[in-house]
Amino acid sequence: MRIGHAAKVAAVTTAAISVVYVACVAVLNLVISGHLAAQADARLGARLDELRQHPAGITQVRRPGIASDADDALPVFSWLAGAGGRVVASTPGAPALPARLIAGARDGQTVTAPLGRSGAFRLKLARNGAGWLVAGLSVAGDRRTERLLLTGEVAAGPVLLLAMFGGSLLIGLRAQAPVEQSRRRQLEFTADASHELRTPLSVIRAETDLALSSPRAAADYRDTLARIRAESDRLRRLVEDMLWLARFDSHPPRRDEGPVDLATLARACADRFRSVGPAVTTDVTAEPALINAPPEWVDRLAGVLLDNACRHAGPGGRVRIAVGVSGSRATLTVEDSGPGIPADQRPRLFDRFSRATEQGSGVGLGLAIGDSVVRSTGGRWEVGDSPLGGARLAVSWRHA
Repeated sequence: MRIGHAAKVAAVTTAAISVVYVACVAVLNLVISGHLAAQADARLGARLDELRQHPAGITQVRRPGIASDADDALPVFSWLAGAGGRVVASTPGAPALPARLIAGARDGQTVTAPLGRSGAFRLKLARNGAGWLVAGLSVAGDRRTERLLLTGEVAAGPVLLLAMFGGSLLIGLRAQAPVEQSRRRQLEFTADASHELRTPLSVIRAETDLALSSPRAAADYRDTLARIRAESDRLRRLVEDMLWLARFDSHPPRRDEGPVDLATLARACADRFRSVGPAVTTDVTAEPALINAPPEWVDRLAGVLLDNACRHAGPGGRVRIAVGVSGSRATLTVEDSGPGIPADQRPRLFDRFSRATEQGSGVGLGLAIGDSVVRSTGGRWEVGDSPLGGARLAVSWRHA
C-alpha cells in the first residue's frame, strides 16, 4: 500500500511536469524560430538596402564576411521583377521565383515559401518604382537546426520524465516512511494499551463478581477490596502514563533553555524514594553539573529511572543514583541490584509496553516516557551492567 500510494503521487507529479515540459519546449522552439527568422530578415533587409543604392549588384552573390557564424555562410540571392511579377534579372544560380509570390505583395513584406527543388526560402519584397526587388535566403539550415533541437527534446523527454518519476517515487517513499512508522507505532500502541487495560479491568470484574456471589466474612471482603484497590492503582498509573505520552507526542512542551543542576535534582529525587524499600544511595559530584533542559522533564526522568530500579531491586536490594561530569558532558546514572537486563532485550528496552523482565509491577511505559524526555532534551542513553549486580542506565547531556 505504501509503494502503491507513493507511485500514484509520483505518477501525478510526473504527468504535471510533462505538461510543463511540453509547454516549455514549445515556447523555447518558438523563441528559437523567431530568433532565426529575425536574423534572416535582418540580412535580407540589409541586402535590399544595398540593391537600392547599387541596382547593378543584383547579379552578384552576396556572401557574409569571415567573422560571421556558420549559418550566415549561406548566400543571399536577389531578383528584380517587373510590375506583372515577371523576373527580369536575378543573381546567378538563384532558383526560379514564381510570379504568384509577387502578385498582391506589399512593400516590405516577408514570406517563407518553397522555390522548386531548392527548398524553402525566406523572401523579403520591396518596391522598386513600378517593379519589385526581392531578396531571398535558404532556410534549410534553420530547419535542420530546428529538427535537431526537436529530436533532442523528444529524446530527452522520456529520460527526464522517467528520472523524475523515479525521484518522486523515492522522495515519496522516504517522506512517507516516518508517517508509516508513526501509524504502525500507533496501531501497536493501541493494541498493547487495550491488552494492558483489559487485564486490571478483568481482575476488578472477577473480584467484584466473586465478592457478590455469596455472603463472606469481613476479612474476605477487605482482601477483595485491597486487590481491587491495587488493580485500580495500576490502572490509574497506566492511564496517566498513556495520557502523558499522548500529550507529549501531539504537543511537546516548550523547551526551557535555563540551566538545571543534575546534582540538586538527583538528591531531591533520591530523598523521595528512600522509604520505598531498597537502600537508595547517592554519589553526586561536588562541582555543578548543569545542563540545558526543563527541570520538570529531568525530574520526571530521574523519577522513572529510580522507580524502575527500586521495583527490580526489591525491598532488600540496593539502588544508587550518581551524577558526574566528564569532559563536556554531564551524566545521570541509576544502578540497581536486580536481575539486570538481558542483552537480547536491550534493543527494545524503550519500546512502549516492553518489559525486559517479569519482575516488578510496571506496565512498560516508564522507560518509554524517559526516552521521550531524553530525545527531546538532546540526551544520550548508555545501557549496561552494574557493579551492584543489576542494570545500569545512564543519560548524558552536553554540559552547559
